[in-house]
Amino acid sequence: MSELIQLLRQNAPVARLAEYLDGLTHDERLGALSTTTRADQRSLYAAASQAPPLTLDFFVPDGIPRRVAVHHKGRNSLPLPSPFRFFEKRFALPEDGSARLFGYNEGLTRSWVGPGFFVALPTAGNLAWQERGAVVIDYFQVPDGPVPDGWPQVVPNTKGLQSFVYNGTRDFMRRVSKDVSIGAAFKGEQPLDHYFTLCRSPSS
Repeated sequence: MSELIQLLRQNAPVARLAEYLDGLTHDERLGALSTTTRADQRSLYAAASQAPPLTLDFFVPDGIPRRVAVHHKGRNSLPLPSPFRFFEKRFALPEDGSARLFGYNEGLTRSWVGPGFFVALPTAGNLAWQERGAVVIDYFQVPDGPVPDGWPQVVPNTKGLQSFVYNGTRDFMRRVSKDVSIGAAFKGEQPLDHYFTLCRSPSS
């Protein structure tokens, strides 16, 4: 059992979890996160309610030019074969200077499920959403302006097989550590009890 799992199952505070994760290399951090079960991720999401709230620059740090993608490696808790639980969420600042991010999902499932485009926004001003996380990844919206070169063509989440995965969904994000966040999926306003971890690329 990894030290991260031991800490989670001991109900360690998020500050202790952050200290542990920040002390690892990027690859070690990914390895530790890859061992989490849905129950572990549920515990991590609960612990992260005590962390400082996220801001958009957690996902795209200051100094990154507009329309330049920042990759966050993810692992979800869906009941899928292990390789299909790994993915990336890719974020970029839009050209219009608005307080939001454009993004999509990259992974083994994209070729048949679709890219799952989204817009990430602060939840400030919506009390119910703020309790779930300071940033929402909103699949009700898709980019309405230019996206980074090399990204797939933007399509609505009502189109194709991705409508069964992304349409009507929002992910609420909480900070865990310097590079790690945890998300909880909601369908409309209903929690799905599915979670995922994200770990920002060290090149960002």
